[in-house]
Amino acid sequence: MQTNTIYILLADDDEDDRTFFRDAFAEIKINANVNVVHDGEELMSYLKRTDIILPHILFLDLNMPRKNGLECLAEIKQLEHLNDMAVAIYSTSASEKDIEESFVRGANIYIKKPNDFDSLIKTLNIATTINWQYHTDSLNKDTFLLRIE
Repeated sequence: MQTNTIYILLADDDEDDRTFFRDAFAEIKINANVNVVHDGEELMSYLKRTDIILPHILFLDLNMPRKNGLECLAEIKQLEHLNDMAVAIYSTSASEKDIEESFVRGANIYIKKPNDFDSLIKTLNIATTINWQYHTDSLNKDTFLLRIE
């Protein structure tokens, strides 16, 4: 079992999805500290605080009220202190337009939300064990979309 803590932040307005996400991490055999925010405005306020440990991975929903995921992503990429944070777009959308826009705006990976709990566990396990340095330094559109078969 991993001894270092991985800090995870989920930005998602859907309460069921937030619960599903936390429950999945309870099943994964890693030492994770999972925090959640409810919308894009709350996300950006949280990330600008000086009294937090920044997440290693941000799971960012695209369709949120007040400020959507793409708006948040653009703002995140403009903030120097967030440059090392991996951003995983985590959405129900499988739209090519959303995937392309996420890639262009600098997300590290695009994950379509799985439909069942076992797939979610598998997806989150892979996403938290990816070599994020590779995904940050060598963005490749062919490996941008995480596909779990």
